[in-house]
Amino acid sequence: MEANKHLADALDEAGFTQVELAEAVNDYLRSLGREGTVSDRTVRHWLTGKTRWPHPRQREALEAAFGRSAEDLGFRLPSGRRSSTRTEDPVHRRNFLTAATGTTAAAVPFVAARPHSVGTTDVIRLRNGLDTLTALDAAKGGHEALERAALAGAAEALELQKRAASQRIRQRLFSVAANYTASAAWSAVDARRSARALSHLNRALYLAGMAKDPVAELRVWNSHAMLALHRGEFSQAVDAGQAAQATAVTRRDPLFASLAQARTAIGHSSAGDRRGALRSLGYAQEALTKASSEEARPSWVAFYGPAELLAITAIVRDETGDPAGAEAASHCALSAIPQHYRRNRALTTLQLATAQLHQRDVDQACGTADQVFVLMDGTTLPGRMRSYLGGFYRDLTTLAPGSSTAREWKDRYRSEWSQAR
Repeated sequence: MEANKHLADALDEAGFTQVELAEAVNDYLRSLGREGTVSDRTVRHWLTGKTRWPHPRQREALEAAFGRSAEDLGFRLPSGRRSSTRTEDPVHRRNFLTAATGTTAAAVPFVAARPHSVGTTDVIRLRNGLDTLTALDAAKGGHEALERAALAGAAEALELQKRAASQRIRQRLFSVAANYTASAAWSAVDARRSARALSHLNRALYLAGMAKDPVAELRVWNSHAMLALHRGEFSQAVDAGQAAQATAVTRRDPLFASLAQARTAIGHSSAGDRRGALRSLGYAQEALTKASSEEARPSWVAFYGPAELLAITAIVRDETGDPAGAEAASHCALSAIPQHYRRNRALTTLQLATAQLHQRDVDQACGTADQVFVLMDGTTLPGRMRSYLGGFYRDLTTLAPGSSTAREWKDRYRSEWSQAR
């Protein structure tokens, strides 16, 4: 008897217990007018492999809950048996709310109003939509269509909580709404739409409080810290980083503690507090060594780990007067950042170019900065990246005003800038 790892992984990703999955399946069965008799013992049989092929309606409920086929969830039809005909593909059970501009589209699972009370299945469906938005953000960066889709997801979650089957479901829907709103806020931060980002973040913080969700609270404070940096409000960036440190999740998960300390380190370094920056950076490094890679976490924090901390180290080192250390950390980060994180690789490449420029290596710095345009080829540059490129341009003008290499890079920068708008 072999354990069903695929189902276990799906359960971890959704953040639900065995009891809660049983509730989700029963909710779905009851919505079809069937009796919901699935228990946590049933779920254990699925997970251990004792039950390799659930009853047809249970399979349908599982597919609806996770948005995956029974086979993708690790179930296998016993040899010699024929599967009952599936009348509807699991994907067809999910309607999608789409917001699009040009060629960009963001999809969020939409749960239509139904007469029965809202339960765990609805929460899982909406949570699956958050993963869709996270993937879209990783591919294209912050943009208006993503922001609109995230706000639509938040509105749907808040509408559903009015018919929640229990207070626990209400809190989870508030959590989902908080995370959708935080996704909208982050999209606005990345697009350099500060006023909208601030409004969304304040709303997300309220919803996270209603949900009693410390992970969502930390997410909001993390984005608050980044927004404050963009606005030049460095003491507020430190305050936001310290608020993130104070959330309850940092006491049970060292990875979140590390992220909060790293964000605080950037705030200190931007404010000119070298000692505070290096102290927070040290705490971030220490906490990350204690973090488990096996812990189930939401998809939005997947970007953070050793590679991202190295990239943050490069920023802190450069801002505290150690461009050589920043260059070394940038090289290490680039060797570790996954290839599919194009935007993160481009930002770290630009940080490497900045560290080289601050060491007066103008030719190499311009050559490195050129790679940003190569990495982002075919994708509109997010506002945050355009802003950082503008910072490199200003430093280049100050440090090497007469260099022919600098003039050539400026010409390319102006050309790329005009295409990025």
